[in-house]
Amino acid sequence: MSAPALQRPALPARRRLLAAGGWAAAAVALTVAVAPQAAAEPRSASPAAPVAAPATVGTTLDEWINEALVVMELNGIPGTYEGIHRNILRESGGDPAAINNWDSNAAAGIPSQGLLQVIPPTFAAYHVAGTSTIITDPVANIVAACNYAADRYGSIDNVFGAY
Repeated sequence: MSAPALQRPALPARRRLLAAGGWAAAAVALTVAVAPQAAAEPRSASPAAPVAAPATVGTTLDEWINEALVVMELNGIPGTYEGIHRNILRESGGDPAAINNWDSNAAAGIPSQGLLQVIPPTFAAYHVAGTSTIITDPVANIVAACNYAADRYGSIDNVFGAY
């Protein structure tokens, strides 16, 4: 069963919430729509730098995706709830601690991890400042994977298989 489309507050209101309480407050205070978002120019990859970021607030897959969508919108990373959800279910079944120990990446010593099964070098290259630097943090994993997918495929919405 899909969630109904909800109205989002205008972007300036979200930015005010973000400035007032940080990522966690903005993510909790906002209800992000499930309607497709307009595609934005992919954010170029930049090496991860240590960031003192708040931990993910949500405890469910829907909350993690909605928190990630807030971060993605503020960073110009395209993607929709549906595209993220579809890929998470295929990649990890919704388990943020999932680790792939059987493919070629695992054989090379760099297993994919987290909700969207990101390998550590890709996570480091596409990490978005303001999110956790822990690869299995649900929001950080989603945002980094969507940043990579945007750079590589235009959006996570264009990914329908292993990527």
